[in-house]
Amino acid sequence: EKLEEIRDQERKEDTFTPMPSPYYMELTKLLLNYASDNIPKADEIRTLVKETWDTRIAKLRLSADSFVRQQEAHAKLDNLTLMEINTTGTFLTQALDHMYKLRTNLQPGESSQSQDF
Repeated sequence: EKLEEIRDQERKEDTFTPMPSPYYMELTKLLLNYASDNIPKADEIRTLVKETWDTRIAKLRLSADSFVRQQEAHAKLDNLTLMEINTTGTFLTQALDHMYKLRTNLQPGESSQSQDF
């Protein structure tokens, strides 16, 4: 029941809600991979945690997209776990690197010589 509440709350909120543990996904995978026979309703638990994860990752992707589109300088990562941040880390750092290169190439006052090939 608690996992259903967490999933539903995550779906309702625009921001990231606090998770019961910063290692919720890692713990769930370990427990369900190695002790699922000893856990009642293991399949339901796996599904609820996966749905919560999917919701949070979708929010994170939308946030990253908005961050890049609006050319923000910083972002708040409240209530995200390290595993969640790492899923978009490569994309976000590459996007920021490309934005930086575009900005430095488009600075006013630089000579804009065209070349014929």
